[in-house]
Amino acid sequence: MFFVSKVRAAVDFSPRLGQNQKGMLDTATVLKALSTIVDPDFKKDIVELGFVRDLKIEDGVVSFTIRLTTPACPIKDHFKRQAEEAVGALPGVKEVRVTMDAAPAMEVSTGLPGVAHIVAVIAGKGGVGKSTTAVNLAVALMQMGAKVGLFDADAFGPNTPRMLGVRGVPLRTQGGRIVPIEAQGIKLVSIGSAIPEDQPVVWRGSLQHGFVRDFTQKTDWGELDYLIVDMPPGTGDIPLSVMQLLPLSGALVVGTPQEVALEDVRRGVTMLSKMNVNLLGFVENMSYLVCPKCGEEIDVFGKGGMDAFAETFGAPVLARIPMDVNIRKGSDAGLPAAFQEGPVAEAYKELAAAVVQRVAVVEKENPPRAAGVPQAGPGGNQPFLNVPKKN
Repeated sequence: MFFVSKVRAAVDFSPRLGQNQKGMLDTATVLKALSTIVDPDFKKDIVELGFVRDLKIEDGVVSFTIRLTTPACPIKDHFKRQAEEAVGALPGVKEVRVTMDAAPAMEVSTGLPGVAHIVAVIAGKGGVGKSTTAVNLAVALMQMGAKVGLFDADAFGPNTPRMLGVRGVPLRTQGGRIVPIEAQGIKLVSIGSAIPEDQPVVWRGSLQHGFVRDFTQKTDWGELDYLIVDMPPGTGDIPLSVMQLLPLSGALVVGTPQEVALEDVRRGVTMLSKMNVNLLGFVENMSYLVCPKCGEEIDVFGKGGMDAFAETFGAPVLARIPMDVNIRKGSDAGLPAAFQEGPVAEAYKELAAAVVQRVAVVEKENPPRAAGVPQAGPGGNQPFLNVPKKN
């Protein structure tokens, strides 16, 4: 399902491994069996896509690796099961040993060493649940096995520390670089962890650019499969700086079905188009309310508006998140709803799986530009914030 290098997998063609008491069992036969496993997104088999690596055959024992481009592949277990069944059915096979692995598909410089994919979560206006979506997406990706970071670029409303249960934990530096806060398995960087809680952020454009530059490029993110960027609402300076400084894999657009909110969704999509950023899809938040007494779905903000946008802009609705009191309670308590059980958590898991799939597809069709070493931009190379050193 995920784009990999065009270089075909390295296999062991040693003739001495091909002979079996029941007949000829060789690499070609095994690869033919594995070629029956078709990726549902790319419509190609896993051999053609180069997923199969390190194939060896010895005394009826067939071992190989299926290498995906992310450990968060939503159907990796399905691939493994199909491979075991396909190869295990071949004459002469005594045992099948499948190793599931993951490695970045493309050597695209994100400008952030060790970060494989950068996904922005945007909204044309505030109050539609963008930050809640970003936090729960990060948690759901982490639960799928990915290494995830979260950059809270919403400097004017930095709520992610509270949502992830690290409110009051200060941001530190080490060796002149920012050290992310470990928040329930997520690496978090937020201005909310660097200033007093009651201090407003009042910045002109150059300071906003410097904030984005320092909090991304001067942070030790380590190895990440996904860096989620929680954008501020609207189409102002910070979203512009993020798109200029970071090669985004793509962006999700969050909105409600209400017509007034959809007007701002359109503006957000137009911004992505002008900045040549891949549109991964839409998230219809507060999509409906389930009546606690009768179970009826109530369309509080209307219905069908996001579907029309998906058709117009050629990108899918990746998830419909209901209005649910547990989302609010989880955010306030620092325990995101994606950690819980029930239909809301499942909706966020489905969103994460859809994001993984869409990132793979759109990066193959339109790879993010190489970032290289971005320009310093307004403010030069001077440190933006005097963050205290880590003890």
